[in-house]
Amino acid sequence: MRGYVPPDPETEVSTYQYAVVYVPRRSRNRFAANCVTIKDSLEEAQQTADPDNKYYAARVMGPSKSSEGQYLYYLAEWL
Repeated sequence: MRGYVPPDPETEVSTYQYAVVYVPRRSRNRFAANCVTIKDSLEEAQQTADPDNKYYAARVMGPSKSSEGQYLYYLAEWL
């Protein structure tokens, strides 16, 4: 995936996590940290998702710092 920053194997800074992501269209593959709410489990992410209001359950990888200094999460999969 272009623009994807792979996790550092020697640290656990960027990890795969379940989340609810606010996004107008599900065509994006990276999200600003303020659009992502990390959840403890798959079930919690699925229960708190609200697709009618554009909050979708997802598995994301991050956070990762962009070259502009923003923290980003990358989409692993929509749930």
